[in-house]
Amino acid sequence: MSCLAASRPRARAGDIRPLACFLSAPNNLEGLRIKLAELIDHVASEAGVEKNAAKRTIDAVLTGIVNAARKGEEVNLAGFGKFKVKDSPARQGRNPATGEVIEIAASRKLGFTPAKQVKDALAG
Repeated sequence: MSCLAASRPRARAGDIRPLACFLSAPNNLEGLRIKLAELIDHVASEAGVEKNAAKRTIDAVLTGIVNAARKGEEVNLAGFGKFKVKDSPARQGRNPATGEVIEIAASRKLGFTPAKQVKDALAG
C-alpha cells in the first residue's frame, strides 16, 4: 500500500501503512518531547482507531519488548531499529565528592540501535 492510499482521514481496520510513510511525511510531533498520552493520541489519529485500542496496542508492543529483553533476546523492528540487552560487568569507580574507590555492581541495560532509514530521517 502506498503512503497516499493510506492517507485518508480515517483508515479502515486492517490498513497498515509502510514505515517509510511515517519517516518521510511531515508530522505534528517535530521538536516535541512525547509523553505516553500524546503518543497514544498520535497513534489513534494516524491509524484511525479509538484511543483505547491505540493504548492497548502500544502497551502490547512495549510489553513484548520488555519480555524479550528479560530473556536476553534481541528485538529487531525492520525499518526502525534493534533493542538489545547489554551486560555491564562489575567495576571499580570513584566517588567524585570524596575520591574514595567504590564498587559499581554489574547491570543489564536495554540499548537501541536505529535502522538506516531512521538515521537518514534524522539526518535531514
